[in-house]
Amino acid sequence: MKHTGRHFNGKHVLNKQDVTNILANVRVVLSHTSHPGNIGAAARAMKTMGLEQLYLINPLKFPNHQADVMAVSAIDVLERAVVCSSLDEALQGTVLVAGLSARVRDISQEVLAPRVAMPLLAQQAQQHPVALLFGTEMSGLTNDELARCQFMVNIPTNPDYSSLNLASAVQLISYELRLAAGLGNIEAPEVVPAPAEQVERYFVHLEQTLADIGFLQTKHTTKLMHKLRRLYSRARLEQEEVNILRGILSAASEHHAKQQQSKQ
Repeated sequence: MKHTGRHFNGKHVLNKQDVTNILANVRVVLSHTSHPGNIGAAARAMKTMGLEQLYLINPLKFPNHQADVMAVSAIDVLERAVVCSSLDEALQGTVLVAGLSARVRDISQEVLAPRVAMPLLAQQAQQHPVALLFGTEMSGLTNDELARCQFMVNIPTNPDYSSLNLASAVQLISYELRLAAGLGNIEAPEVVPAPAEQVERYFVHLEQTLADIGFLQTKHTTKLMHKLRRLYSRARLEQEEVNILRGILSAASEHHAKQQQSKQ
């Protein structure tokens, strides 16, 4: 993207169009939402902050009159909402996924405060689609959904009462994102992050190769792959890096096959 903003004391200051372009690359993804009113309220929260890309994964009731009522003047966001049957479909093309969680899990996943996390999303959203992933109202994100996130975002709340309505969480995060996008000092990344589907193909290739060379043990496969996903999520792979890693896997498989043939 070519920035048209002005400069102040040597620092680039984004203008209104820059901010709009960044926010246009941000998807708010709601997974398995059970109450249609929450969808409408979330759409309203999004629109007040300039976010309009709403993705819904298997909502229990949508379209729905209650969603329309709660959306108030954000009906257009609901009308453009993309209903998906899977997480893969909702995240296709995105290069960075931040998962929202009200509780800290017993997993070694990076957890960031909104004011730290949103500048990371805003930076990538200058040129690439990114996603904010919200889980169900009752149980939040599943472990499989968590595994697809590069990091988690935890809204600091009262530890004695941390319950936060879904739409309220969307409002807070949307505000922090708009703040991050509008404050400037965001430099366009020089790297090309790998899209979600390319990373997924790598994990399929990795699991198959590890099985071929005898590294995986059947009863521990799922646990090990989750740990490897977390490791690579922290690295935030670039397209070229994924290509290199897949080349290594192919070479390892070929070498192993030759060794097996020589033993016969």
